[in-house]
Amino acid sequence: MRFSRRLAAAMFASALVVDAACAGDIASFQQIGFSPDGGVFAFEEYGVEDGSGFPYSTVFFIDTRKDAFLPGTPIRVRVDDENAGLAKARAETAAKAAPLVEKFGMSANPGLMAAFNPITEIDSTPHRLTYRQYAVEPPVGGEFKLALDEIALPPSTQCKDVTPQSIGFRLAFQTEDGKPSDRVLHADTKIPDSRKCPTGYRIGGVVVHHPEGGDPIHIVLVQVLSFGFEGRDGRWIATPVPVAP
Repeated sequence: MRFSRRLAAAMFASALVVDAACAGDIASFQQIGFSPDGGVFAFEEYGVEDGSGFPYSTVFFIDTRKDAFLPGTPIRVRVDDENAGLAKARAETAAKAAPLVEKFGMSANPGLMAAFNPITEIDSTPHRLTYRQYAVEPPVGGEFKLALDEIALPPSTQCKDVTPQSIGFRLAFQTEDGKPSDRVLHADTKIPDSRKCPTGYRIGGVVVHHPEGGDPIHIVLVQVLSFGFEGRDGRWIATPVPVAP
């Protein structure tokens, strides 16, 4: 009887592993940091591709004032070996990114994860997020409320045979530092090819940097969900918040 229970438990655990292996590829997120003045922000997304089983890691360096990648970035590594571990892919991108991380002093300025809303959070609301920009108790300053609305758009060239429409997004504040706001941070008019064939979005979190003598820099993390080989895939977009006029 005891052996039978152990066998049943082992079979159940195996089924869970198989189900997980057949699921989509939701990339993990790791913030790297900011330049001291907040002009550059870097983060890594990493995971194992569904279908191929290949580990990958991508490091993004973003000019927060221009909302653009730094020249020569992102730094992308995919190890085309399903037996290779994530550590190999991440070590390669870390080595390639190290000169820029050092140049911009990011190790000393990791930033504050002011809010995080992962896809595994059951009670969270995917299209709304409320946070404060200071990590102190009792709280200081007013709250910030973000709202994301999905927009149906024509599919990109690579997606027209996959889905009759792709999904874009509009991201805006509803409240800034406790005051009503309707400031739009991003609004798609077409779908970039880099997003594959998006089917939805989540507000994934907010990272805040407090430069010495300057205004706080906010980065809104948006998780892009798209058609994958075995399920929906998830990737990350970092949207810098322009300094309020």
